[in-house]
Amino acid sequence: MEQVSLFTSEEDTRPLADRMRPETLEEYVGQTHLVSPGKILWRMIEQDKVSSMIFWGPPGVGKTTLARIIAAQTKSHFVNFSAVTSGIKEIKAVMKDAQMRKSMGQETILFVDEIHRFNKAQQDAFLPYVEKGSIILIGATTENPSFELNNALLSRCRVFVLHSLQQADLEELLQRTLVSPKGLGMYHIDISEKDLSSIAAFAGGDARFALNTLEMVVFNSPNDEAGIHVSQEILKQCLQRRSLLYDRQGEEHYNIISALHKSMRNSDVQASIYWLARMLEAGEDPLYVARRIVRFASEDIGMADSRAMEICVAAYQACHYLGMPECNVHLTHAVVYCALAPKSNALEKAYFAARDDAKRTLDEPVPLQIRNAPTKLMKDLGYGAAYEYSHDYKYHMTDMVCLPDALKDAVYYTPTNQGSEGKVGKRMKDIATIKAIVAQERKKK
Repeated sequence: MEQVSLFTSEEDTRPLADRMRPETLEEYVGQTHLVSPGKILWRMIEQDKVSSMIFWGPPGVGKTTLARIIAAQTKSHFVNFSAVTSGIKEIKAVMKDAQMRKSMGQETILFVDEIHRFNKAQQDAFLPYVEKGSIILIGATTENPSFELNNALLSRCRVFVLHSLQQADLEELLQRTLVSPKGLGMYHIDISEKDLSSIAAFAGGDARFALNTLEMVVFNSPNDEAGIHVSQEILKQCLQRRSLLYDRQGEEHYNIISALHKSMRNSDVQASIYWLARMLEAGEDPLYVARRIVRFASEDIGMADSRAMEICVAAYQACHYLGMPECNVHLTHAVVYCALAPKSNALEKAYFAARDDAKRTLDEPVPLQIRNAPTKLMKDLGYGAAYEYSHDYKYHMTDMVCLPDALKDAVYYTPTNQGSEGKVGKRMKDIATIKAIVAQERKKK
Protein backbone atom coordinates (compact mmCIF):
# COMPACT_ATOMS: atom_id res chain seq x y z
CA MET A 1 0.00 0.00 0.00
CA GLU A 2 1.37 3.37 -0.99
CA GLN A 3 1.51 5.91 1.83
CA VAL A 4 -0.57 8.99 1.03
CA SER A 5 1.56 12.09 1.40
CA LEU A 6 0.04 15.11 3.09
CA PHE A 7 2.52 17.37 1.36
CA THR A 8 2.12 18.01 -2.36
CA SER A 9 3.98 21.31 -2.68
CA GLU A 10 6.81 23.18 -1.08
CA GLU A 11 4.36 25.45 0.75
CA ASP A 12 2.53 22.48 2.21
CA THR A 13 5.65 21.36 4.06
CA ARG A 14 4.95 23.98 6.69
CA PRO A 15 3.54 22.56 9.93
CA LEU A 16 -0.24 22.32 9.99
CA ALA A 17 -0.45 24.82 12.86
CA ASP A 18 1.39 27.38 10.73
CA ARG A 19 -0.73 26.74 7.63
CA MET A 20 -3.92 27.15 9.66
CA ARG A 21 -2.84 30.38 11.32
CA PRO A 22 -5.81 32.83 11.11
CA GLU A 23 -5.26 35.91 8.95
CA THR A 24 -8.23 38.00 10.06
CA LEU A 25 -10.08 38.66 13.29
CA GLU A 26 -13.09 36.84 11.86
CA GLU A 27 -11.00 33.66 11.56
CA TYR A 28 -9.45 34.06 14.99
CA VAL A 29 -10.56 31.49 17.56
CA GLY A 30 -11.00 32.28 21.25
CA GLN A 31 -10.19 35.37 23.35
CA THR A 32 -13.70 36.72 22.80
CA HIS A 33 -13.25 38.96 25.86
CA LEU A 34 -10.73 40.94 23.78
CA VAL A 35 -11.43 40.53 20.07
CA SER A 36 -15.15 39.98 19.58
CA PRO A 37 -17.03 42.92 18.01
CA GLY A 38 -17.20 45.87 20.38
CA LYS A 39 -14.50 44.60 22.75
CA ILE A 40 -11.49 46.74 23.57
CA LEU A 41 -8.86 45.21 21.29
CA TRP A 42 -11.32 44.90 18.43
CA ARG A 43 -12.10 48.61 18.71
CA MET A 44 -8.41 49.56 18.89
CA ILE A 45 -7.72 47.64 15.68
CA GLU A 46 -10.88 48.85 13.94
CA GLN A 47 -10.06 52.49 14.73
CA ASP A 48 -6.34 51.99 13.96
CA LYS A 49 -5.39 53.27 17.41
CA VAL A 50 -3.05 50.47 18.43
CA SER A 51 -0.52 51.23 21.16
CA SER A 52 2.30 49.17 22.66
CA MET A 53 1.00 46.15 24.53
CA ILE A 54 1.93 42.90 26.21
CA PHE A 55 0.08 39.64 25.54
CA TRP A 56 0.28 37.40 28.59
CA GLY A 57 -1.00 33.85 28.39
CA PRO A 58 -0.10 30.16 28.16
CA PRO A 59 1.41 28.61 25.00
CA GLY A 60 -0.72 28.07 21.93
CA VAL A 61 -3.50 30.56 22.65
CA GLY A 62 -2.86 32.91 19.71
CA LYS A 63 -0.44 35.58 20.94
CA THR A 64 1.73 35.60 17.80
CA THR A 65 -1.28 35.20 15.53
CA LEU A 66 -3.05 38.16 17.09
CA ALA A 67 0.02 40.35 16.64
CA ARG A 68 0.22 39.39 12.95
CA ILE A 69 -3.48 40.16 12.45
CA ILE A 70 -3.06 43.56 14.08
CA ALA A 71 -0.13 44.34 11.75
CA ALA A 72 -2.08 43.23 8.67
CA GLN A 73 -5.28 45.11 9.50
CA THR A 74 -3.48 48.32 10.45
CA LYS A 75 -1.22 48.05 7.38
CA SER A 76 1.86 48.21 9.60
CA HIS A 77 5.25 46.71 8.85
CA PHE A 78 5.58 43.56 10.96
CA VAL A 79 8.92 42.56 12.47
CA ASN A 80 9.15 39.25 14.31
CA PHE A 81 11.88 39.62 16.91
CA SER A 82 13.18 36.76 19.04
CA ALA A 83 14.17 37.47 22.61
CA VAL A 84 16.26 34.30 22.56
CA THR A 85 18.51 35.03 19.57
CA SER A 86 18.59 38.85 19.37
CA GLY A 87 20.63 41.40 21.29
CA ILE A 88 20.99 45.17 21.58
CA LYS A 89 22.79 45.39 18.22
CA GLU A 90 19.81 43.83 16.45
CA ILE A 91 17.42 46.06 18.40
CA LYS A 92 19.19 49.21 17.17
CA ALA A 93 19.16 47.99 13.57
CA VAL A 94 15.42 47.35 13.70
CA MET A 95 14.79 50.73 15.33
CA LYS A 96 16.74 52.53 12.61
CA ASP A 97 14.62 50.87 9.94
CA ALA A 98 11.43 51.63 11.93
CA GLN A 99 12.31 55.34 12.15
CA MET A 100 12.84 55.46 8.40
CA ARG A 101 9.46 53.83 7.77
CA LYS A 102 7.85 56.20 10.26
CA SER A 103 9.14 59.15 8.25
CA MET A 104 7.46 57.63 5.18
CA GLY A 105 4.14 57.27 6.98
CA GLN A 106 4.20 53.56 7.86
CA GLU A 107 4.07 52.23 11.42
CA THR A 108 6.24 49.33 12.52
CA ILE A 109 4.89 46.69 14.83
CA LEU A 110 7.76 44.97 16.58
CA PHE A 111 6.62 41.63 17.92
CA VAL A 112 8.87 40.17 20.61
CA ASP A 113 8.11 36.59 21.49
CA GLU A 114 9.16 35.47 24.98
CA ILE A 115 9.91 39.06 25.92
CA HIS A 116 10.50 37.97 29.52
CA ARG A 117 13.80 36.45 28.33
CA PHE A 118 15.24 39.89 27.61
CA ASN A 119 17.56 41.17 30.33
CA LYS A 120 17.21 44.64 31.86
CA ALA A 121 19.61 46.28 29.40
CA GLN A 122 17.78 44.83 26.40
CA GLN A 123 14.40 45.90 27.77
CA ASP A 124 15.72 49.39 28.47
CA ALA A 125 16.92 49.64 24.86
CA PHE A 126 13.28 49.66 23.72
CA LEU A 127 12.21 52.51 26.00
CA PRO A 128 13.18 55.61 23.98
CA TYR A 129 11.64 54.18 20.80
CA VAL A 130 8.42 53.19 22.53
CA GLU A 131 8.19 56.63 24.16
CA LYS A 132 8.75 58.47 20.85
CA GLY A 133 6.31 56.22 19.03
CA SER A 134 8.94 55.01 16.59
CA ILE A 135 7.59 51.52 17.05
CA ILE A 136 4.52 49.80 18.40
CA LEU A 137 5.89 47.11 20.69
CA ILE A 138 3.86 43.94 21.12
CA GLY A 139 5.46 41.54 23.54
CA ALA A 140 4.32 37.99 24.22
CA THR A 141 5.06 36.15 27.44
CA THR A 142 3.95 33.08 29.32
CA GLU A 143 5.26 34.60 32.57
CA ASN A 144 3.64 37.20 34.79
CA PRO A 145 4.80 40.58 33.37
CA SER A 146 4.73 42.09 36.86
CA PHE A 147 7.65 39.86 37.80
CA GLU A 148 9.53 39.61 34.52
CA LEU A 149 9.41 43.08 32.88
CA ASN A 150 11.01 46.33 33.97
CA ASN A 151 8.54 48.73 35.54
CA ALA A 152 9.59 51.46 33.11
CA LEU A 153 8.75 49.32 30.09
CA LEU A 154 5.65 47.79 31.66
CA SER A 155 4.21 51.23 32.47
CA ARG A 156 4.36 52.13 28.77
CA CYS A 157 2.52 49.03 27.60
CA ARG A 158 -1.02 47.86 28.07
CA VAL A 159 -1.26 44.27 29.33
CA PHE A 160 -3.85 41.96 27.80
CA VAL A 161 -4.41 38.56 29.41
CA LEU A 162 -5.08 35.72 26.96
CA HIS A 163 -6.76 32.59 28.30
CA SER A 164 -6.41 28.92 27.41
CA LEU A 165 -8.83 28.01 24.64
CA GLN A 166 -12.03 26.22 25.55
CA GLN A 167 -12.49 22.65 24.32
CA ALA A 168 -15.36 23.83 22.10
CA ASP A 169 -13.00 26.37 20.47
CA LEU A 170 -10.44 23.66 19.74
CA GLU A 171 -13.08 21.31 18.36
CA GLU A 172 -14.24 24.08 16.03
CA LEU A 173 -10.65 24.68 14.92
CA LEU A 174 -10.07 20.98 14.24
CA GLN A 175 -13.31 20.69 12.26
CA ARG A 176 -12.32 23.74 10.23
CA THR A 177 -8.88 22.23 9.56
CA LEU A 178 -10.40 19.06 8.10
CA VAL A 179 -12.25 21.03 5.39
CA SER A 180 -9.91 23.98 4.84
CA PRO A 181 -7.73 23.99 1.69
CA LYS A 182 -5.00 25.48 3.88
CA GLY A 183 -5.28 22.49 6.18
CA LEU A 184 -6.38 18.96 5.32
CA GLY A 185 -9.34 19.76 3.09
CA MET A 186 -7.85 18.05 0.03
CA TYR A 187 -7.93 14.67 1.78
CA HIS A 188 -10.80 12.44 2.78
CA ILE A 189 -10.14 11.72 6.43
CA ASP A 190 -12.25 9.21 8.34
CA ILE A 191 -12.23 10.52 11.92
CA SER A 192 -15.09 10.64 14.39
CA GLU A 193 -16.28 13.63 16.37
CA LYS A 194 -15.42 11.65 19.50
CA ASP A 195 -11.80 11.37 18.34
CA LEU A 196 -11.67 15.10 17.61
CA SER A 197 -13.07 15.78 21.08
CA SER A 198 -10.37 13.55 22.57
CA ILE A 199 -7.65 15.50 20.77
CA ALA A 200 -9.19 18.83 21.84
CA ALA A 201 -9.43 17.71 25.46
CA PHE A 202 -5.88 16.36 25.42
CA ALA A 203 -4.52 19.67 24.09
CA GLY A 204 -5.39 21.46 27.32
CA GLY A 205 -6.34 24.78 25.69
CA ASP A 206 -3.31 24.87 23.35
CA ALA A 207 -4.31 25.29 19.69
CA ARG A 208 -0.82 24.58 18.36
CA PHE A 209 -0.66 21.36 20.35
CA ALA A 210 -4.10 20.31 19.11
CA LEU A 211 -3.19 20.87 15.45
CA ASN A 212 0.19 19.18 15.82
CA THR A 213 -1.51 16.18 17.41
CA LEU A 214 -4.13 15.99 14.64
CA GLU A 215 -1.37 16.14 12.03
CA MET A 216 0.54 13.36 13.76
CA VAL A 217 -2.54 11.16 14.03
CA VAL A 218 -3.56 11.65 10.40
CA PHE A 219 -0.04 11.31 8.99
CA ASN A 220 0.53 8.00 10.78
CA SER A 221 -2.88 6.40 10.13
CA PRO A 222 -3.43 3.82 7.34
CA ASN A 223 -4.96 4.87 4.03
CA ASP A 224 -6.49 3.35 0.93
CA GLU A 225 -8.39 4.51 -2.13
CA ALA A 226 -11.27 5.64 0.09
CA GLY A 227 -9.05 7.94 2.11
CA ILE A 228 -7.24 8.04 5.44
CA HIS A 229 -8.74 6.06 8.30
CA VAL A 230 -7.71 7.28 11.73
CA SER A 231 -6.58 4.30 13.74
CA GLN A 232 -7.58 4.05 17.39
CA GLU A 233 -4.20 2.50 18.13
CA ILE A 234 -2.39 5.44 16.49
CA LEU A 235 -4.67 7.89 18.29
CA LYS A 236 -3.92 6.20 21.60
CA GLN A 237 -0.17 6.35 20.93
CA CYS A 238 -0.31 10.03 20.02
CA LEU A 239 -2.36 10.95 23.06
CA GLN A 240 0.41 10.09 25.46
CA ARG A 241 0.59 11.78 28.87
CA ARG A 242 1.68 15.39 28.32
CA SER A 243 3.54 17.49 30.84
CA LEU A 244 1.41 19.47 33.26
CA LEU A 245 1.55 23.24 33.07
CA TYR A 246 3.84 23.93 35.97
CA ASP A 247 7.01 25.92 36.53
CA ARG A 248 8.73 25.29 39.84
CA GLN A 249 10.35 28.71 39.67
CA GLY A 250 7.56 30.67 38.02
CA GLU A 251 4.14 32.09 38.71
CA GLU A 252 2.26 28.82 38.29
CA HIS A 253 4.24 27.40 41.19
CA TYR A 254 2.83 30.09 43.48
CA ASN A 255 -0.64 29.90 41.94
CA ILE A 256 -1.02 26.21 42.69
CA ILE A 257 0.40 26.25 46.21
CA SER A 258 -1.97 29.17 46.84
CA ALA A 259 -4.83 27.08 45.46
CA LEU A 260 -3.92 24.21 47.80
CA HIS A 261 -3.65 26.49 50.82
CA LYS A 262 -6.95 28.25 50.14
CA SER A 263 -8.79 25.01 49.40
CA MET A 264 -7.69 23.56 52.76
CA ARG A 265 -8.64 26.82 54.48
CA ASN A 266 -12.10 26.59 52.93
CA SER A 267 -12.45 22.95 54.12
CA ASP A 268 -12.74 21.72 50.52
CA VAL A 269 -11.33 18.20 50.73
CA GLN A 270 -11.73 17.30 47.05
CA ALA A 271 -10.08 20.48 45.75
CA SER A 272 -7.27 20.12 48.29
CA ILE A 273 -6.43 16.63 47.05
CA TYR A 274 -6.60 17.78 43.42
CA TRP A 275 -4.18 20.70 43.86
CA LEU A 276 -1.83 18.47 45.84
CA ALA A 277 -1.84 15.97 42.98
CA ARG A 278 -1.25 18.75 40.42
CA MET A 279 1.89 19.80 42.26
CA LEU A 280 3.30 16.34 42.90
CA GLU A 281 2.59 14.94 39.42
CA ALA A 282 4.23 18.01 37.87
CA GLY A 283 7.43 17.25 39.78
CA GLU A 284 7.23 19.55 42.79
CA ASP A 285 9.55 18.76 45.70
CA PRO A 286 7.33 16.95 48.25
CA LEU A 287 9.32 18.51 51.09
CA TYR A 288 8.32 21.97 49.86
CA VAL A 289 4.66 20.94 49.95
CA ALA A 290 5.13 19.38 53.39
CA ARG A 291 6.70 22.57 54.76
CA ARG A 292 3.79 24.65 53.51
CA ILE A 293 1.31 22.25 55.14
CA VAL A 294 3.20 22.45 58.45
CA ARG A 295 2.85 26.23 58.28
CA PHE A 296 -0.86 25.86 57.52
CA ALA A 297 -1.35 23.72 60.63
CA SER A 298 -0.62 26.70 62.88
CA GLU A 299 -1.61 29.57 60.60
CA ASP A 300 -5.12 28.36 59.80
CA ILE A 301 -5.89 25.68 62.41
CA GLY A 302 -3.77 26.46 65.42
CA MET A 303 -5.28 25.77 68.84
CA ALA A 304 -8.58 24.71 67.27
CA ASP A 305 -6.87 21.33 66.70
CA SER A 306 -3.28 21.14 67.89
CA ARG A 307 -3.14 17.56 66.61
CA ALA A 308 -2.88 19.00 63.08
CA MET A 309 0.65 20.20 63.79
CA GLU A 310 1.71 16.71 64.90
CA ILE A 311 0.25 15.06 61.80
CA CYS A 312 1.79 17.60 59.43
CA VAL A 313 5.24 17.32 61.00
CA ALA A 314 4.92 13.54 60.81
CA ALA A 315 4.01 13.84 57.11
CA TYR A 316 7.12 15.97 56.55
CA GLN A 317 9.27 13.31 58.21
CA ALA A 318 7.64 10.59 56.10
CA CYS A 319 8.42 12.59 52.94
CA HIS A 320 12.01 12.91 54.09
CA TYR A 321 12.32 9.17 54.75
CA LEU A 322 10.49 7.84 51.70
CA GLY A 323 10.40 10.50 48.99
CA MET A 324 8.18 10.28 45.92
CA PRO A 325 6.08 8.46 44.91
CA GLU A 326 5.57 6.64 48.22
CA CYS A 327 5.08 9.78 50.29
CA ASN A 328 2.13 11.02 48.20
CA VAL A 329 -0.31 9.19 50.47
CA HIS A 330 1.25 10.75 53.60
CA LEU A 331 0.80 14.23 52.15
CA THR A 332 -2.76 13.34 51.20
CA HIS A 333 -3.32 12.23 54.82
CA ALA A 334 -2.06 15.60 56.10
CA VAL A 335 -3.95 17.64 53.50
CA VAL A 336 -7.26 15.89 54.17
CA TYR A 337 -6.81 16.23 57.94
CA CYS A 338 -6.11 19.95 57.56
CA ALA A 339 -9.09 20.45 55.26
CA LEU A 340 -11.42 18.72 57.71
CA ALA A 341 -10.02 20.29 60.88
CA PRO A 342 -11.80 23.25 62.55
CA LYS A 343 -10.14 26.49 61.51
CA SER A 344 -8.74 29.39 63.52
CA ASN A 345 -6.25 32.07 62.57
CA ALA A 346 -6.12 33.42 66.13
CA LEU A 347 -2.45 32.44 66.58
CA GLU A 348 -1.38 34.28 63.43
CA LYS A 349 -3.38 37.36 64.41
CA ALA A 350 -1.88 37.21 67.91
CA TYR A 351 1.68 37.11 66.62
CA PHE A 352 1.20 39.94 64.14
CA ALA A 353 -0.43 42.14 66.77
CA ALA A 354 2.44 41.43 69.19
CA ARG A 355 4.96 42.02 66.41
CA ASP A 356 3.55 45.46 65.69
CA ASP A 357 3.73 46.37 69.39
CA ALA A 358 7.25 44.97 69.65
CA LYS A 359 8.45 47.13 66.75
CA ARG A 360 6.78 50.18 68.27
CA THR A 361 8.11 49.67 71.81
CA LEU A 362 11.68 48.46 71.26
CA ASP A 363 12.91 50.78 74.00
CA GLU A 364 10.52 49.43 76.65
CA PRO A 365 12.58 47.85 79.46
CA VAL A 366 11.99 44.31 80.66
CA PRO A 367 10.18 44.53 84.04
CA LEU A 368 12.68 44.17 86.91
CA GLN A 369 10.74 41.28 88.49
CA ILE A 370 11.30 38.97 85.52
CA ARG A 371 14.89 39.93 84.75
CA ASN A 372 17.69 37.45 85.30
CA ALA A 373 20.20 38.33 88.06
CA PRO A 374 23.41 36.30 87.55
CA THR A 375 25.67 38.90 89.24
CA LYS A 376 25.67 40.74 92.60
CA LEU A 377 25.44 44.10 90.88
CA MET A 378 22.28 43.04 89.09
CA LYS A 379 20.79 41.81 92.37
CA ASP A 380 21.69 45.11 94.01
CA LEU A 381 19.91 46.94 91.22
CA GLY A 382 16.74 44.99 91.95
CA TYR A 383 16.87 42.50 89.08
CA GLY A 384 14.49 39.66 89.92
CA ALA A 385 13.79 41.04 93.41
CA ALA A 386 10.01 40.84 93.17
CA TYR A 387 9.90 37.65 91.15
CA GLU A 388 7.15 35.26 92.19
CA TYR A 389 7.85 31.56 91.49
CA SER A 390 4.48 30.25 90.35
CA HIS A 391 4.83 26.76 91.84
CA ASP A 392 5.20 28.21 95.32
CA TYR A 393 1.67 29.63 95.16
CA LYS A 394 -1.73 28.14 95.80
CA TYR A 395 -2.99 28.21 92.20
CA HIS A 396 0.44 27.71 90.62
CA MET A 397 0.17 31.22 89.24
CA THR A 398 0.16 34.81 90.50
CA ASP A 399 -0.95 38.19 89.20
CA MET A 400 2.66 39.26 88.63
CA VAL A 401 2.97 41.62 85.62
CA CYS A 402 5.16 40.17 82.87
CA LEU A 403 4.59 42.76 80.13
CA PRO A 404 6.30 46.16 79.96
CA ASP A 405 4.35 48.84 81.83
CA ALA A 406 3.23 50.50 78.61
CA LEU A 407 1.64 47.23 77.44
CA LYS A 408 0.46 45.69 80.69
CA ASP A 409 -3.18 45.49 79.52
CA ALA A 410 -2.44 44.35 75.97
CA VAL A 411 -4.42 41.40 74.58
CA TYR A 412 -3.03 39.57 71.55
CA TYR A 413 -4.53 36.09 71.55
CA THR A 414 -8.30 35.84 71.55
CA PRO A 415 -9.48 32.22 71.13
CA THR A 416 -12.34 31.41 68.80
CA ASN A 417 -15.04 28.84 69.57
CA GLN A 418 -13.75 26.50 66.86
CA GLY A 419 -12.90 22.93 67.88
CA SER A 420 -10.53 22.59 70.82
CA GLU A 421 -10.03 26.35 70.91
CA GLY A 422 -13.35 26.62 72.72
CA LYS A 423 -11.71 24.76 75.60
CA VAL A 424 -8.69 27.03 75.33
CA GLY A 425 -10.95 30.04 75.68
CA LYS A 426 -12.55 28.57 78.79
CA ARG A 427 -9.10 27.89 80.29
CA MET A 428 -8.04 31.51 79.62
CA LYS A 429 -11.19 32.76 81.35
CA ASP A 430 -10.43 30.50 84.32
CA ILE A 431 -6.87 31.89 84.49
CA ALA A 432 -8.20 35.46 84.41
CA THR A 433 -10.58 34.62 87.27
CA ILE A 434 -7.79 33.07 89.33
CA LYS A 435 -5.50 36.05 88.79
CA ALA A 436 -8.33 38.37 89.89
CA ILE A 437 -8.75 36.31 93.08
CA VAL A 438 -5.00 36.43 93.72
CA ALA A 439 -5.03 40.21 93.26
CA GLN A 440 -7.87 40.57 95.78
CA GLU A 441 -6.05 38.36 98.29
CA ARG A 442 -2.92 40.44 97.82
CA LYS A 443 -4.84 43.62 98.63
CA LYS A 444 -6.18 42.10 101.87
CA LYS A 445 -2.66 41.35 103.14
